Amino acid sequence: MLKNLQNEGNTGGCIYLIREIPFPFEARLFSGFPAQRRLQTLLSTDIFVKLLPMDLSNLIISIPTILYALTIHEYAHGWTANKFGDPTARLQGRLTLNPIAHIDILGALCFVFAHFGWGKPVPVNPNNFKNPRRDNVIVSFAGPASNFISALLFGVIFHFLREASFLPHNLLAFLINLFLTGIIINLSLAFFNMIPLYPLDGSHILEGLLPYPMAMKYKGIERYSSFILLGLILMGNFTHVSIIGLLLGPPIHYFLRLFAGL
Repeated sequence: MLKNLQNEGNTGGCIYLIREIPFPFEARLFSGFPAQRRLQTLLSTDIFVKLLPMDLSNLIISIPTILYALTIHEYAHGWTANKFGDPTARLQGRLTLNPIAHIDILGALCFVFAHFGWGKPVPVNPNNFKNPRRDNVIVSFAGPASNFISALLFGVIFHFLREASFLPHNLLAFLINLFLTGIIINLSLAFFNMIPLYPLDGSHILEGLLPYPMAMKYKGIERYSSFILLGLILMGNFTHVSIIGLLLGPPIHYFLRLFAGL
């Protein structure tokens, strides 16, 4: 997610609870971990994350994968912006793979105690770009793209681990869970952020792709987008009818099966 310095205010965070994704492996592969454990993942980018159920084993596995996913997402935004002429993220110390630079303290505490949280959006000033509309689209897309590529790489490691019978059983079980969770979290983060509702990356992408008159009209509804997004999320949480889940579930499941070979 980007913090556009052209506009007043902060892009804030976003909340979404992805549909339940069961782990389809046999119990013998997961000594110490429930084989049919369900990982309910909320992912945005910058970030609200919610994991249910949050037992100790889920927490141990989820925290490093979430930290990685958020860090690589924000780093990709900052790195790409810097390459296109905007040094704002670099000058503010955000062009780093150190997760501490991308974590909001209050958001982290909420994650630990309330099972949801958020991180810091990357500051970007499109005025520094040679072609602001085009370059802002590319910078916005860089975050979700980094998570998608990460999910693919995690899938390669996951395939290797499935054949790594030489590893101790408990270690193998832990690593399989870790990288499978990493695939799910990165896919969820990537697809959720492509939703064209402010403050998600998809809104900046769509705005840059639309003809200028239409882009200005679309930008005019920006102030309502956060409420629309929150409404969709709350509807999914309280009515169990999740429009966002229905939209994101199929592509997440498709690429999960493709990358993990499930």
